Amino acid sequence: MASSAWKGFITFGLISIPVKLYAAARTYRVELHQLHKTCKTRLRQPLFCPTCNRIVDRSEVVKGYEYAEGKYVLIDPEDIKKIAPHSARAMEILAFVKESEIDPLFFDSSYFVVPEDEGRKAYQLLLKTLEKAKRVAIAKVYMHQREYTVFIRPYDHGLALHTMYFANEIREAPGYGQTEEIKLKLQEVKLAEQLVENLSEPFRLSKYHDEFQDRLKALVQAKLKGKEVAAASEPHRAPVIDMMAALKKSLAASNASHKQPVHAQRHAESRRKPVRRAS
Repeated sequence: MASSAWKGFITFGLISIPVKLYAAARTYRVELHQLHKTCKTRLRQPLFCPTCNRIVDRSEVVKGYEYAEGKYVLIDPEDIKKIAPHSARAMEILAFVKESEIDPLFFDSSYFVVPEDEGRKAYQLLLKTLEKAKRVAIAKVYMHQREYTVFIRPYDHGLALHTMYFANEIREAPGYGQTEEIKLKLQEVKLAEQLVENLSEPFRLSKYHDEFQDRLKALVQAKLKGKEVAAASEPHRAPVIDMMAALKKSLAASNASHKQPVHAQRHAESRRKPVRRAS
């Protein structure tokens, strides 16, 4: 069974809810390791001390902060525990905000909030209240030696928690958001809107998967059997000279794909096996 990432309480007003946090999603990848070309042995990263001129054991490792070049103040794990804030054990809800006011760009890691047995009724009260008000709770929690501001929101009959990127962590990109005076023809806009409408559908998570990881798995299996894998064909994209012509061709292609019988689409989707995620 998966271990919890945090254990403590959610508090709002005088209500206290004992909960545990479990990672809601993890990136899954086929891992390729670095090997010694000569003997095919997996290479490992040594902890090497240039002063003692030897590899050190992990038990000899301590943490320190570099306050000047080459000079460190040592930080003991027990000292870290002493300065842990109140949010190390209790997530106090600071505010409730509208869901529509939070951009997904601010979401970092996601967790499932699971109540302890004695906190189920209070948990259900908070869940139903947030659902009805269409609000998201903002709280603070300390874990992994960092204090996070978090969003707590209803999700699939329970509460999900998302750590938040702070304002100073949102990057800027050169030229992003700078609009130029480009005039669009009314017909171009209408064709683009029609194309969007044709490609619109309900979101189904199972429909999407990492095609490269599928091909990488196939490559590994082929290598194990001594076979070669044919290279994937590269898509040919002609330069867009006439945007109107390109829109019309795209619209025609989308119309053709939507004429595929519904049962054929379902059969195609059923053949795609969802990627299993590591627990």
